[in-house]
Amino acid sequence: MPNDFNQQIIDEFRANRGQVGGPFDGARLLLLTTVGARTGTPHTTPLGCLPDGDRVLVIASAGGSPRHPAWYHNLLAHPQVTVETGLFTYQAKAVVLEGEERERLFARAVEADPGWGAYQDSSGRTLPVVALLPTDFGPPTGSLGEALVRMHDGFRRELALIRREAATSGPRLTAQLRVTCLTMCHGLEVHHSREDGFMFPTLEQRYPELAPVMARLRAEHEVVARLLRELQTLLAAEDVAPEALLGEVERLTRELEAHLDYEEEQLVALLN
Repeated sequence: MPNDFNQQIIDEFRANRGQVGGPFDGARLLLLTTVGARTGTPHTTPLGCLPDGDRVLVIASAGGSPRHPAWYHNLLAHPQVTVETGLFTYQAKAVVLEGEERERLFARAVEADPGWGAYQDSSGRTLPVVALLPTDFGPPTGSLGEALVRMHDGFRRELALIRREAATSGPRLTAQLRVTCLTMCHGLEVHHSREDGFMFPTLEQRYPELAPVMARLRAEHEVVARLLRELQTLLAAEDVAPEALLGEVERLTRELEAHLDYEEEQLVALLN
């Protein structure tokens, strides 16, 4: 069973679709549910996390404790875990990273947040870095309209976090922030390609009167795609000032949020 402090975070996380206030306001959090190594019962823990392409990383810091946390021992025994983001819940395979990969990714985490290094120093142990690889990440449950809004909310939240991280970054862009931005770009590209390839044609066939709406949405997809390419070009540069990234992300955010709002206004009721 989680302790009282963890349970408060878990309850707030679930009640507010992944948003937690207080000292964790604006933090990247997930809920990790593992199966007890000895008990076989589910055990849920709130954890800080780091985007990494098609997977997410968690670090077994235990707040700098000299012992590995219980959730880490659990996933060693049962690598299949459940991940909650507040907007999505999915099954994942936990893989403990080793060697050069572990060293490189931990260094990337420390560059972005020196607190990870402080935890390792105080713990007297090498903090395990664990990759969570989705094994069944399908569309969210509920009506199609609700699912669309939930996916859109995921992008809104991610862009808000990226803007915050860019605004509070140091004099140079961290490797983790580059990876976070590229992960967001890829996710948005996949989402729009699926809309163009599947959702939009289906709606057009059923509702021919939507033709002007669909023409506008497709044109907006092209604008967003151009902004994503420009953002990726910026990220590929060796020296990128955080303020330059912030400017590009804010420009993308303005265009994307207007697009998402219009799409929901026009399509959610029909999808439901």
